[in-house]
Amino acid sequence: MEFAWLEDFLTLAACGHFSRAAERRNVSQPAFSRRVRMLEDWIGAPLFNRDTHRVELTAAGHEFRPVAEDIMRRVVSGRELAREAAQVSASALRFVCTNVLSLNFFPAWLARVEAAVAAGAGPRSSISLVTDNMADCERLMMQGQAQFMLCHHHPAAQTSLDSTYFRSLEVGHDTLVPVSAPEAPGSQAPLHGLPGSAAAPVAHLAFSSASGMGRIIASTRTRDAPPVWLSSVFTAHLAMVLLTMARAGRGCAWLPLSLVQHDLATGDLVRSAATTDWDVPMSIRLYRPRARQSLAAEAFWTQVGGTVDAARLPEGAAS
Repeated sequence: MEFAWLEDFLTLAACGHFSRAAERRNVSQPAFSRRVRMLEDWIGAPLFNRDTHRVELTAAGHEFRPVAEDIMRRVVSGRELAREAAQVSASALRFVCTNVLSLNFFPAWLARVEAAVAAGAGPRSSISLVTDNMADCERLMMQGQAQFMLCHHHPAAQTSLDSTYFRSLEVGHDTLVPVSAPEAPGSQAPLHGLPGSAAAPVAHLAFSSASGMGRIIASTRTRDAPPVWLSSVFTAHLAMVLLTMARAGRGCAWLPLSLVQHDLATGDLVRSAATTDWDVPMSIRLYRPRARQSLAAEAFWTQVGGTVDAARLPEGAAS
């Protein structure tokens, strides 16, 4: 069994299409298909159902997926530990972060943690950051391509990171608030006000299912919020795109308060509802594998824990 077969398996499981998976793995589709078949022959069971338009995991595939992800994480972690022993990349820290947090939270948060590290006479690590939607951030973490993931979290919305293999710390708070352009310049009345009605639903600028905030909105609207009538007119996974569309008066969007508080202050946006009944409180969490990581990563995690204990961030803080 070759290690590359595991990467092929996980890529196909994530993509659901042989051609896209082969392109991502930078091999021809016939060669990619042969390698997947060889893995299935080695296991002795089909891992994918090929009878549907989108390739889906079989029951055996579902059982094997967390095992493959754990093996990859351990191999990557072992490589880092070996490099550390050889004093190669010993202090490098690799993060993945959802797009909106990379803009309005990560830089200042990292500076606070690094300041605490410097106060303790600890070394400063080199940092690499990849920003993407929630689904791809989770994929990179499960494949061992990052040591930490920073994202919004709500208990009603499940993450793909199994608590058996990952742990997390709460490092901040935020709130999803429904916002709209004002009905007229200087007005506090929304152009697209909630809750709407069955006869006149509110134009909705929606997050895609790949977005973590899209998951949170979908989960909380069905459980906690009062009834609302929406008509999706635009969908994207980037909060900045939805923010631009909301400013242009195209519809109502649920956006993080940390992202829109300036627009609310200037009147470029207003709240879409007269009450906070449709607000969705969220936490900001830092995830890591449970398995031991490099000395630099373990020291950073310990320092983050100390920073969280020392001072909790106020809700909606952008710094």
